Amino acid sequence: MVDSGNSYGDKVSRLISWGHWFSFFNIIAAMLIGTRYIIQSEWPETFLGQLYLALSWIGHFGFLVFALYILILFPISFIIPSQRLMRLVGVLVGTTGMTVLLLDTQAYESIHLHLSPLVWELLLSGEKTEMNAQWQYLFIVVPIIFLLQLLLSEWVWKQLRKISHKHIGKPLSIIFFVCFVSSHLIHIWADANLYRPITAQRANFPLSYPMTAKSFMEKHGLLDKKEYQRLRESQGAESSEIIRYPIEPLSFKDQGKKYNLMMVMVDGLRSDMLASQTMPNLMGFAKNSINYRQHYSASNDMIGVFGLFYGLPGGYADSIRADGSPPILLSTLEKRGYNFGLFSGNNFSDPLYYQAIFTQPEAASSQSEENGVAPSDEQAIANWQTWLSQQNSSTPWFSYIELDSVTHYEDSAELPEQFLPAEQNPAAMLTASYKNSTYYVDGLLATIFDSLESSEQLDNTIIIVTSNHGMEFNETNTNSWGNNSNYSRYQLQVPLIIRWPNQTPDVVLHKTSHLDIVPTLMENLLSVNSPSNDYSSGVNLFDPKVKRNWLLAGDSREIVLITDEQTTVIDKFGNYKVYNQEYQRDKSAKPKLSLLMQGLSELKRFYHPED
Repeated sequence: MVDSGNSYGDKVSRLISWGHWFSFFNIIAAMLIGTRYIIQSEWPETFLGQLYLALSWIGHFGFLVFALYILILFPISFIIPSQRLMRLVGVLVGTTGMTVLLLDTQAYESIHLHLSPLVWELLLSGEKTEMNAQWQYLFIVVPIIFLLQLLLSEWVWKQLRKISHKHIGKPLSIIFFVCFVSSHLIHIWADANLYRPITAQRANFPLSYPMTAKSFMEKHGLLDKKEYQRLRESQGAESSEIIRYPIEPLSFKDQGKKYNLMMVMVDGLRSDMLASQTMPNLMGFAKNSINYRQHYSASNDMIGVFGLFYGLPGGYADSIRADGSPPILLSTLEKRGYNFGLFSGNNFSDPLYYQAIFTQPEAASSQSEENGVAPSDEQAIANWQTWLSQQNSSTPWFSYIELDSVTHYEDSAELPEQFLPAEQNPAAMLTASYKNSTYYVDGLLATIFDSLESSEQLDNTIIIVTSNHGMEFNETNTNSWGNNSNYSRYQLQVPLIIRWPNQTPDVVLHKTSHLDIVPTLMENLLSVNSPSNDYSSGVNLFDPKVKRNWLLAGDSREIVLITDEQTTVIDKFGNYKVYNQEYQRDKSAKPKLSLLMQGLSELKRFYHPED
């Protein structure tokens, strides 16, 4: 078609008009490709959730493509008034954008992540993985995308005058604008009211950052922050996905062994405290038990308890909180008629217990405070001893005791001579106080063991002693103290002592995980017949055939893959950092990508079970 004007202004005006319509048809194409995100995401169950999905689908892809036009093609229109060259630039930009979008949909379908440094590493690596093979096939369609973009560019240029005369540009722009703005306004409301059918869609689309305005609403009296925090704690994370736990209904061979089960969780006890100087009673107990010397918690905070009871990585904790599914282990024990006795030295103060693990808060809190006596480890054990004396031999029982004296190591009074450090600097004194607190708890553990023996229930009881996480005293030289600051062995490695009736004492030196305890109990105590991967990410500790190359840890923010050589930490956006055995950052190291794929797949398996 011949231009109606030859002036610079006429050429630029027509190129801008062409750019608008070229972008519009690319918006439609992007929306069609974007349906892959919808198919791979959880379908909202409410009408409002579905309305938000439709509005954000239209508004978000409209904004993405138009923003690309404004940032690239619009300014170039003033620099390159040649319509052929300008259209070629538009075709190249469109081809690149659609190719990247296709790659992103493939990443989302494969590992539930959008494009990030980690995903690009997977794409560009030379490893022969299934994901790489699929992505290589995608590049075959690049010439087809280029050809389609070329045909679209030519058709829009030839039909530009006819399209412009229909006067539909403004109504279409209004539709996209209204969808974009209204989706963000709806999300502001949903975020303030913890409306999960909408907030769960937060990361469905690439480069999606829905608006929130809690601070603004609180400032103007539209949001009660305390009530918001209360609702958030009671509901768990509002953006979690719906979990399928277990993946399949479980089947059992028989009614199991009817052993009693006792779990003692010492809060904040790291593995190297299991020594004759600091914990002589537990050491003596370990010699007659199975001692797992390289055992790792599921996380560096209270999420470790989640892994202990569910056998799942911490990334599933928010979904479990939202769904309300009890641990398969505890629900099976309850169905088998076990009496429950739950005791805590701090009255189960962490909300995780009531949000996920113990679905009946009164069962836990009723044992913690009597006659105005404040909760303490001593009181918890005294209550447990009373409860134990009331149990009869005909009914099996499950007991859980949480001891938290170790976490109060800074409150230690005068240190005994055996723990006084050679150099009395602050770091050495803190470490000495910590050792002293573990020595104190060791005496409490001796009381528990003696009570079981005197009640003649020791030989009929499975006893598990472990911790939720370790504690660091800056051994990594990263100014890390306590826990929940890194994923070094000082914060993750904890003791695991299992005394099992008729099992030969042993010392196990290979790596094990909190995730392994549930399948061990389900198979060896409760006689489950279903495979462990239907209800757990762990393996049976008593299965000699099992060989694992890595352990999984972390929480909803980060996942951690631990091997003998390195620790890889991946955040929820797919960015990763690699650390050596001493937990020093190695910027030149790259994780084995097939290993990353296995870890990432494990974190979505209970959302998308195999058929």
